[in-house]
Amino acid sequence: MDEMRPTSGAAAHLGLASLFPTGLQAVYAECRRLYPDQVNPLQVTAIVKYWLGGPDPLDYISMYRNVGCVAQDVQEHWHYISMGLSDLYGDNRVHEFTGPDGPSGFGFELTFRLKREAGETAPPTWPAELMQGLARYVFQSENTFCSGDHISWHSPLDNSESRIQHMLLTEDPQMQPVLTPFGQVNFLQIVGVCTEELQAAQQWNGQGILDLLRGVHVAGGPWLVTDMRRGETIFEIDPHLQQERVEKGIEADGSNLSGVSAKCVWDDLSRPPEDEDDSRSICIASQPRRLSDKDTEQIREALRKGLEINSKSVLPPIGGQRQSHDRPQQSLGHLQTQHASSRKDSLESESSAAIVPHELVRTRQLESVHLKFNQESGTLLPLCLRGRLLHGRHFTYKSINGDTAITFVSTGVEGAFATEEHPYAAHGPWLQILLTEEFVEQMLGELQDLSSREETKLPKEYSWPERKLKISVLPDSAFDSPLQ
Repeated sequence: MDEMRPTSGAAAHLGLASLFPTGLQAVYAECRRLYPDQVNPLQVTAIVKYWLGGPDPLDYISMYRNVGCVAQDVQEHWHYISMGLSDLYGDNRVHEFTGPDGPSGFGFELTFRLKREAGETAPPTWPAELMQGLARYVFQSENTFCSGDHISWHSPLDNSESRIQHMLLTEDPQMQPVLTPFGQVNFLQIVGVCTEELQAAQQWNGQGILDLLRGVHVAGGPWLVTDMRRGETIFEIDPHLQQERVEKGIEADGSNLSGVSAKCVWDDLSRPPEDEDDSRSICIASQPRRLSDKDTEQIREALRKGLEINSKSVLPPIGGQRQSHDRPQQSLGHLQTQHASSRKDSLESESSAAIVPHELVRTRQLESVHLKFNQESGTLLPLCLRGRLLHGRHFTYKSINGDTAITFVSTGVEGAFATEEHPYAAHGPWLQILLTEEFVEQMLGELQDLSSREETKLPKEYSWPERKLKISVLPDSAFDSPLQ
């Protein structure tokens, strides 16, 4: 695995910078600018480098002692900085060299600020493994992070009993972007948050919640320092924040969450399952069809452009639900600024080869559909309706188990193949559902119990016979089999 090594900075300080890869030098230089008195920081170093077959994509994670800022009421903390998501070498051993004008590697490195506890003389090393887990996800999925993203982790970040079980991402308040011969590197800071804060970020937007956290000293303060011993959410500390800031923000702005990776399937109830032409074979066949390259590009382009006329740019869902620390579930939130730096959009099939040729997959209008979600995905349905569709936007569930995609669209959304005349339409495994404002209001009234934070007894069934729509919320086990 990893070992502690007081290395790196010292070599460059001794005049051996010429022996260091150029990309690595650039990141070190920014670290030395910020910490000129810590030229030889403690590091967690991958013993077997990723490009030699090792499991850890980050070659180094440097750990610095930051004294904080009295003027800004920033407490003393440990500052972790990764090296390896950007192109350190420029020789294609890890990242494809694309020149100096674009992003270097994935275009960013991760940082993390952890409150220094009284009496601590050395930084805890668990954040390094957390960062390695996120990096493994990025390398495996080839999807990038950007400021405002939120990551559902569902476990205390330090494996303790802490309430800090999820993450938001933001720009590091001190680290400045660096330009290297291999492209630009930005620094994204991990911010630990409670479940209620993650949910608020999902319902509204990550940047809004980050701003609230900055205003509460014990919740992070101006530099968003994570305190794993924090026992209260910002909404418990200041109960007015939920109603005055979050609820009003959703009402005024809607939600910037345009979709999530999910456990979901859909059935076409219009025809019997034995129909060989049934495009819902994603749900019932042992050899599920995959999206063709052309279909995949259509979905990516539609989501990238946001479908609607005056859309904010959006990013398709990425990745899958976390089964271990190597695979977080990232809700895609408002990842609006980073399309060019994503090397693979997640709606792309795991296999580039389509099982069904594009010309054999046609858009079909369906009479009746049955949607199935696990509980975590189901709880986002009110958000989808209230925060997205009532604001003239769209929302997509992308299955983590295959190419299934379910996109809800509102009336007036451009680029949709579902229409008011034919509100249910499918192109291969991609289903679009157009909901009128009247129907959205009706559904919100009946789905309100899904917004409860209490554990819900499953399965739950919702049906609108006059609309020929049925929704089921099922336990996770229902999605373990290829036959739902």
